[in-house]
Amino acid sequence: MSEPLSIVIADDHPVFRTGLRQIIERDSTLQVLGEAGNGIEALEAIRSLQPTITLLDLHMPILGGLDVAATVNRERLHVSLLVLTMYDDEDMFNEAMEYGVRGYILKDSAALDIVRGIHAVAEGRYFISPALSRIPAKTIPATHADVETRLHLDLLTPSELHVLRCIAEGRKSTEMADTLSISIRTVERHRENICRKLELSGAYVLVRFALEHRELLIRGC
Repeated sequence: MSEPLSIVIADDHPVFRTGLRQIIERDSTLQVLGEAGNGIEALEAIRSLQPTITLLDLHMPILGGLDVAATVNRERLHVSLLVLTMYDDEDMFNEAMEYGVRGYILKDSAALDIVRGIHAVAEGRYFISPALSRIPAKTIPATHADVETRLHLDLLTPSELHVLRCIAEGRKSTEMADTLSISIRTVERHRENICRKLELSGAYVLVRFALEHRELLIRGC
């Protein structure tokens, strides 16, 4: 039997931390090693406890979640990070991606998303709360053809759509290249073409788009 995934929860609200711990520990494959109430305590816990995953509130005293993520990135600490936030802020999302954050979870939906997010990140994938999607699910048409048209996926070639699905699954460019038997340079060209056709601009906007519509993409729209 494999050892449970080890976790540190960093948030300045004790009641919220307790609630998260209770939800997480219902899963026998997960174990909370410790908690932190601010960014300094979070870094100390990461260094001393060496958890597999740390959950970081973006807005903590002394050091916020992004400051902690920046330090983890700079010191190359071996931990995967998920950030917790009350707001859908594109600049914060982009900065979190810059620091290597793998999961972005809305606090209001943490009870539903946290366990799924932890497992996704542990498997090397990205995870973003479905509630952060810019297109409410109820406005998306039911048929695959209508979904493709609304999201402009019908403009993509089969190879570009395959790359987009791989991004939604959290795969790296090297994995995509191996799967499609093409060069990494060709993968990057596909990514550029996808952004152009879907009118997406920004360093991490394609990742965000793929994660926001992951379920639709994986289903094979």
